[in-house]
Amino acid sequence: QVQLVESGGGLVQAGGSLRLSCAASGRTFSTYAMAWFRQAPGKEREFVAAITWSGGSTYYADSVKGRSTISRDNANKTVYLQMSSLKPEDTAVYYCAASRNMSPTLHIGRFDYAYWGQGTQVTVSS
Repeated sequence: QVQLVESGGGLVQAGGSLRLSCAASGRTFSTYAMAWFRQAPGKEREFVAAITWSGGSTYYADSVKGRSTISRDNANKTVYLQMSSLKPEDTAVYYCAASRNMSPTLHIGRFDYAYWGQGTQVTVSS
């Protein structure tokens, strides 16, 4: 089992950057594929980015591709989401999620991830 705690959210102007962090507890972090999702008010939770257990493969939603980078540090049990060129439509609560998955296949469905953090708010002002 893994517990997840996100940090790094905040208020930023359009065009700015933020780096979100997700700290995990548990001894088997390196066996989990990790992902970021986000949920804006009145909208469904949507996939943002995912990374395999080894960090060897990543996948991004079209809405953030080219503006965001997901990475992980297995030694420090942390996954990151670096976001740049932020837009007002990026405003949402961002959630970190984990799936016990050591295959090279990445999943983008929220129901593929069993463990979730509490979320961190990102607000982008125009």
